[in-house]
Amino acid sequence: MSALLRKIPVSLGEQSYEIVIGYRILNELGEALSKLGLGPKQMIITSELVQRLYCKAAYDSLLSSGFDASVTTVSDDEKAKSLDTLTTIYEKLLEHEFDRSSGIVALGGGVVGDMAGFAAATFMRGIRFAQVPTTLLAQIDSSIGGKTGVNHPRAKNLIGAFHQPAIVWTDISTLQTLPNRELRSGLAETIKYAMIADPELFKMLEKTAASLSSTSHEALIDIISRCCMIKARLVEQDEKERGARSILNYGHTVGHALETITGYSKYTHGEAIAIGMIAATRISHEIGAADDETMEQQERLLRTAGLPTRIEQTISAQAIIGQLNSDKKRLGGRIRWVLPRTIGDAFLTMEVRPDVVLKVLKQMTTA
Repeated sequence: MSALLRKIPVSLGEQSYEIVIGYRILNELGEALSKLGLGPKQMIITSELVQRLYCKAAYDSLLSSGFDASVTTVSDDEKAKSLDTLTTIYEKLLEHEFDRSSGIVALGGGVVGDMAGFAAATFMRGIRFAQVPTTLLAQIDSSIGGKTGVNHPRAKNLIGAFHQPAIVWTDISTLQTLPNRELRSGLAETIKYAMIADPELFKMLEKTAASLSSTSHEALIDIISRCCMIKARLVEQDEKERGARSILNYGHTVGHALETITGYSKYTHGEAIAIGMIAATRISHEIGAADDETMEQQERLLRTAGLPTRIEQTISAQAIIGQLNSDKKRLGGRIRWVLPRTIGDAFLTMEVRPDVVLKVLKQMTTA
């Protein structure tokens, strides 16, 4: 095992698992899955790009550990995160004669992980699967917690299930080939974690956000581990997102609306979340919960990370409001907002007036 290794438990009774974070550990994946007692047949679901870069190491590792491994590629475009793609995965599983003892290995970013996880949750009423995230965003967020699903034309992640992985196997060496825009996208989620729960992480990011790609392996593992620990503890408290875990949706209310109304083609997920965090903080300021300094510090860090902080003028505030009203996170017809008080302290509320939201969105569109 690599000396640069962290193990973070996610304690969920019979569904407990570990998040393993290290450098150049992809070739040890098969041994880890073997120790977990996963079934003899494993299908690696990945994207074409990740297949070229990292699939051989994962595939060879499975073979050397005695698994009957196969590979299926899917598009990692958010537009392809659909029931049609899911049907293709089911067909491949049937073609290879998978049964309830078989398993899936999700090798890729968040889109691949969400689809592969949902396929595992629903094929033959549920089979085991492993998350092997290769993007920063997936490593710190989407691979953890068991949220799986696909998009509906009317809203993101509208169709899904909670299905916990058997393990999350994170090799940070995969970030070396991540395009800069995707690395920045993942940075948005690290800033999210800092804003909701970790002022010290915020300080770390202030020092590293401008040059994360050249950050040492130790520092990068530390940043990723801090994010994973926050999410693990929230998932343990609230696995099905009925309360405390909802704090993780900071920035996602407006962010998901932006992604949907622009057809997932204008912003990456992290870029949309960055704008959503700015909107949430401004809303919090409008209702008297956040002060000027909190707004300014967050915006400065997002800009340092190379992330957008304003809404394109071609997108109307009214269009965003309309999409917010289709958000799956609405409860009893009201939008549940995650708003910050200060860095490291956020709260949930459904007491935000629509006119306040509209005012903030208009300001951000014309600024």
